[in-house]
Amino acid sequence: MKMKNHWYRIVLAAVLPAIFLLAGCSGERNQINWLEKEYQEVEEAARGTKVSFYMWGGDARINAWIDGFVSQELKDRYDISLERVPMDASVFINKLLNEKNAGKTEGVMDLVWINGENFKTARENGLLYGSFARLLPNFTYVDPEAVSTDFGYPVDGWESPYGKTQFVFEYDSAKVQDPPSSFKELAEWVKRNPGKFTYPQPPDFTGSAFIRQAFYAVSDGHEAYLDDFSEERIEPGADKLWDYLLAIKPYLWQEGETYPQNKAKLDFLFERGEVLINMDYNPTAASGKILDGRYPETVRTFVMKDRSLANRHFVSIPFNAPHAPAALVTANFLLSPEAQLSKNQPETWGDMTVLDIDRLPAEWSRKFEELKLGAATLPFSILAENAVPEISADYVEYLEKHWQENMLK
Repeated sequence: MKMKNHWYRIVLAAVLPAIFLLAGCSGERNQINWLEKEYQEVEEAARGTKVSFYMWGGDARINAWIDGFVSQELKDRYDISLERVPMDASVFINKLLNEKNAGKTEGVMDLVWINGENFKTARENGLLYGSFARLLPNFTYVDPEAVSTDFGYPVDGWESPYGKTQFVFEYDSAKVQDPPSSFKELAEWVKRNPGKFTYPQPPDFTGSAFIRQAFYAVSDGHEAYLDDFSEERIEPGADKLWDYLLAIKPYLWQEGETYPQNKAKLDFLFERGEVLINMDYNPTAASGKILDGRYPETVRTFVMKDRSLANRHFVSIPFNAPHAPAALVTANFLLSPEAQLSKNQPETWGDMTVLDIDRLPAEWSRKFEELKLGAATLPFSILAENAVPEISADYVEYLEKHWQENMLK
């Protein structure tokens, strides 16, 4: 027994210093403010590390692009190993809130796909690493004014632009010859075609966007809701929205007794022909699904003359990211012309670029201009002409909350 204790003490004497050294190095590394370093130092520190990317995982093509193109390029260029972790933004925000309250200085998330009210919540609760976007070399290709706000909330560099989206409706031109061109006409169409239309249940991202789009149409636009939140201001327009949605509810799929829980379920209904009009917050998504064989070649998209919601989505770095240098390098790569062009192609993702084409070298400008976006994608001129900004995150939360109260009675 004494011999065993002797060897036990020898092993501890040899191993413990190494353990303490590693723990000290990890703690010291996590305390470094990488926003004060030159980007070259950041890139060198990122080599041989990993990046855990927490993101919505509901689209197989997006997942494949991250797991394939992005992962391979990061490994080849910077020796960074990417781990994609599928998780809704509201879930990882709650996780970060719990870690913040528990004083956990080193977490598990390095990079998060974030937007709108989730970004506002994260920033106001100290859940993010800092203002980093302007430190990224590829940010020089971005128009800073175009990404200065996120759902009306100041960005100030605390997130880096990732992609650009716009709300469109989808229909099969072989089945619907004359799609509605306004929300007034949509209500009439729904009543003439009972059971052939529905929308995902808010707070699903697409379902929430649909009710905001309808809110714009029935409340005379968005301009009054770009400033600070006012319940007194929004109530009259919101009452008109509930009247509109309640009027069409009995004519929806399943007579409005239930709603698809998410966008994927609505896509499934559209592909089966159970509903005849779909919707997407990506104007090139239909072209991509045609290429995938999910949609027939006769599917087309349209926007209402009531205009079309448009916004940009972002990535950010949590306050306790264990591999902040790798997160910074990944955010910079996602802004590169190579990555932006790749994801803009309908056969990969179709997500529109956030880069200002006029700021790019001529070679890259030409490549973006020559992109083939598919017959189902509306011309950029029509999209741009009809684009309107998102209202502030507080108004979004108000509409989502009161939709539950008014529509799920």
